[in-house]
Amino acid sequence: MPKVTVDGQEIEVPDGATVLQACELAGKEIPRFCYHERLSIAGNCRMCLVEVKPGPPKPQASCALPATDGQEIRTDSEMVKTAREGVMEFLLINHPLDCPICDQGGECDLQDQSIAYGRGATRYEENKRAVTEKYMGPLIKTVMTRCIHCTRCVRFSEEIAGVDEIGALYRGEDMQITTYLEQAAEHELSANVIDLCPVGALTSRPYAFEARPWELKKTLSIDVSDAVGSNIRLDSRGREVMRALPRINDDVNEEWISDKTRYQVDGLSKRRLDKVFMRKRGKLQPASWDEAFKAIAKAKPGNSIAAIAGDMVDCETMFAAKTLLKACGSSLIEGRQTGMDYDVSNLAAVNFNSTFAGIETADAILIVGSHIRWEAPLVNVRIRKAVKRGARVFVVGPQWDTTYPAQFLGEDLAVLGELPKDVVDAFAGAERPAIIMGGAALAKGALGAGLAFAETHKLVREGWNGFNVLHFSAARMGGLMLGFAQKGGMKDIAAAGPKVVISLGADEMDFEPFADSLKVYIGHHGDKGAHAADIILPGSSFAEKDGTYVNTEGRVQFAERAVFAPGDAREDWTILRALADALKVEVGFDSFAELQANMIREVPALGEEGLAAYGDLPKGGSTAKAEGRITAYPIKDFYLTNPIARASAVMQQCSSELLGSGELAEAAE
Repeated sequence: MPKVTVDGQEIEVPDGATVLQACELAGKEIPRFCYHERLSIAGNCRMCLVEVKPGPPKPQASCALPATDGQEIRTDSEMVKTAREGVMEFLLINHPLDCPICDQGGECDLQDQSIAYGRGATRYEENKRAVTEKYMGPLIKTVMTRCIHCTRCVRFSEEIAGVDEIGALYRGEDMQITTYLEQAAEHELSANVIDLCPVGALTSRPYAFEARPWELKKTLSIDVSDAVGSNIRLDSRGREVMRALPRINDDVNEEWISDKTRYQVDGLSKRRLDKVFMRKRGKLQPASWDEAFKAIAKAKPGNSIAAIAGDMVDCETMFAAKTLLKACGSSLIEGRQTGMDYDVSNLAAVNFNSTFAGIETADAILIVGSHIRWEAPLVNVRIRKAVKRGARVFVVGPQWDTTYPAQFLGEDLAVLGELPKDVVDAFAGAERPAIIMGGAALAKGALGAGLAFAETHKLVREGWNGFNVLHFSAARMGGLMLGFAQKGGMKDIAAAGPKVVISLGADEMDFEPFADSLKVYIGHHGDKGAHAADIILPGSSFAEKDGTYVNTEGRVQFAERAVFAPGDAREDWTILRALADALKVEVGFDSFAELQANMIREVPALGEEGLAAYGDLPKGGSTAKAEGRITAYPIKDFYLTNPIARASAVMQQCSSELLGSGELAEAAE
């Protein structure tokens, strides 16, 4: 390890480190605009200048200079101070003086660094240049006159997202950042460039002029729009969530989130259920809590009661429902609302065992029945990293637009048992082979064949487990840990003919088989589930309650309440607790703390943040074969996959403009 001296302090730095990283290890702050830890080095802005000996007697860009043994680095010399002031002066030459109206205000690197490292006043008296605005779609607002050409947005699109949508035109001060033919940025991670932009050139269009960062309350939360469990921060004002931003978690989402995670939050305040409703003479009419509970009790369900968990429910709500049903003498609980019935006797067989960070190191990956780019955009980013390291990717299922080279093996699941020779050779020579089973494969009963594939091709070896199931429901793994699964899935629930069916935000289920049941919907949006219900009890969304969530890799995470639920809506567990009193049964908890303690007592893994241990992968049996064709994937529209997103005006616009036909051309004109 090289030894360097930074401002008189001698330190050791890792091999391959840059001078900038060496300075940071020494505790020195180095200003920068173009440098970012997760992007390639560009060396555009020159703000990170330092003095290095031995070397030329001039300041050098520390981001692009390797740290070598014996270097003497100065970050505080007069030469460095003068050079940084000069660079900042040049960067501000054409920058407009519009900080009071800029949405970046309060979170602007340019503001902060101009105060810390710039001159006190400008000497520029000429006319400033102006750049025409660029259209980048419904999510990204542009004020390109502010752009300082750091190219972070360009490098993100090319290197992380893998979509060459953003680039540069012209040279020098005439350079302009734009999308291809000024069309909308269409990929699922496009809005991350807003966070990356160090100035106010790219800001959030839906959030424009809505709030200032210092007036918002910040709350740590977990995303529930997919099963990745991205770590997010909810910024709220009063009772409204204004925006969702990513939190850094290298194990889960790094520092990115999908556009749906970021922008579905406006749906939290629209089409909300804030009153109790009961169906009278075929129409839903407002009612009181007391009336609703009396009507449920009047049905005298006894042990003929079922609970169906939706895709965005927290573990505490599911456990409260399970406890209530147990007290009633029922075990009719299910979380796979669309009807899947795969074997859950061993949770290791339905888990993403490689982990998100681990899949980056895989060298041969077979994707079966998963449109990963829509089902888990951030897992797709990880696979792209693996490909950049040399991994080969094969896909079974209908074709979709991958962001990396991939070989499609057709739609017939039988290919799992008779792979082409080049695929067999790739897996035979792989040190860390992996398979990813998606929802479309599970629906076709291919789980056993996947396990057989794992056994045949030795996907499990010392220090590596390459068998993965990719769920797209945030509640799935938590529900399975709590036992929300019947052997025959929803068919078993329907066959039991329950008198009362409690739907915990289950909006994707088929209510037809339960025509004779009293359907009680506990949820937060007037979506499909509410339309089919006989009684609606308004609940809380993920932003309005504390809760535990488990992502598709079995990672237990906690979310905090950001705002209070509107109107008469209550936290889901309190509704179930009150329902227990109406049904005259004991559930053993009167507070959230008691409920959580009972849940952890039953499933200890839910009390510890981090990866849950599910044991060894079961043997699949070499005779297990998959049959049938995967003709479609579960997600038809990336932007409208859940009730919150369907209520969001922004998501509706994205769906119409980015996935609709004929809209882009009009927008680009």
